[in-house]
Amino acid sequence: MRRYGPAVLLLLTGGAVLRIALFSELYLRYVQEGLRPYLVVSGVALVVLGALAVVARRRDEDDRDRGCGDGGCGHDGRGCDDQAPDHDDHGHSHAHGPRVAWLLTLPALALLLFPPPALGSYSADREAAQRAAQGVGTFPALPAGNPLELTIGEFGSRAIFDSGASLKGRTVRLTGFVTHGDDGTWYVTRLLVSCCAADATTSKVEIRDADAPVTDTWVTVTGTWVPKGRLGSDAAWPPVLDAGSVKKIAAPANPYEKR
Repeated sequence: MRRYGPAVLLLLTGGAVLRIALFSELYLRYVQEGLRPYLVVSGVALVVLGALAVVARRRDEDDRDRGCGDGGCGHDGRGCDDQAPDHDDHGHSHAHGPRVAWLLTLPALALLLFPPPALGSYSADREAAQRAAQGVGTFPALPAGNPLELTIGEFGSRAIFDSGASLKGRTVRLTGFVTHGDDGTWYVTRLLVSCCAADATTSKVEIRDADAPVTDTWVTVTGTWVPKGRLGSDAAWPPVLDAGSVKKIAAPANPYEKR
């Protein structure tokens, strides 16, 4: 079986990539939606390479069997006993590499069988209170109608930097997961990514006048903006929403917002 180690590793890795990218939406836990085609192509390529490696190995073994059949010799005129063996006189394997290389299959098996969850409150709590590198100014007008569906990032940008106070008097609806502060406050939070989970940053909104759900619970909060601090200052972060309603929801297929 060790002879097929590289092929097995390729097949496992390719199968794991296809499982999360082609046969499910799990890839959204790790990368942006637009990268799906590249993942699918990569997974197919790995599976094809693994299959070709198996075929090539079987062909080599068949050629060796034919060369040694009926007491014959190999192609180079040596007897079967003289052909390069898989083991030396001491019984140690040299042809297939160290056995520890099989540990490389563990990450592929883990991704195939037990894909890790999306980033959550732990990652959000580790993120410092960083804000977008943009100055205070006016923002484009918001669409008419209430409640207004906004991302956490959009709400935060307007609450902190919009000198036109476009959120004033508007009822907004935000969706994210719950995180808690040390002082009893709680937040509806979302992780923002540019490319993949590795570059995720945190955006959150403090929720007032509503009981706090359990950490990592996904909720949709409807309410009104509460101005806080001077625009563009640290005191304005995180922005505040006076909640009218809090509804628990299932986690979305794509847990991240695009930055």
